[in-house]
Amino acid sequence: MNGFLIPANSKKSMLIFGMFNGFDLGVLAIGVTITIILLLTLNLSSIGPTVLAITPGAVAIILVFPVAHYHNVMTVIISIYKFFTSREKYIWRGWCYSEEFKGTSEETGTKGSK
Repeated sequence: MNGFLIPANSKKSMLIFGMFNGFDLGVLAIGVTITIILLLTLNLSSIGPTVLAITPGAVAIILVFPVAHYHNVMTVIISIYKFFTSREKYIWRGWCYSEEFKGTSEETGTKGSK
């Protein structure tokens, strides 16, 4: 027995079908609905209107597609946007972050260093 208290898939139980939250299903439903409406209203005799009609559904499916280490593609895009547009200072604190290896206060963003 490993002694773990929390099962590995406990987060999936909070999601719909183990993959989607409510906002994801809303984005998917809106994209597919717009695609169906366009497919019914446009003349699909050539490739241009067909691609135009399928695009909203395809974009919605790509946005809610699961990605490793993130929830889905939409979450990755939001994280990248927040990283580049926020004014926060991201300080690397990896394997050598201890009192012995601290640099100047300008390098680490902290007060009091060696």
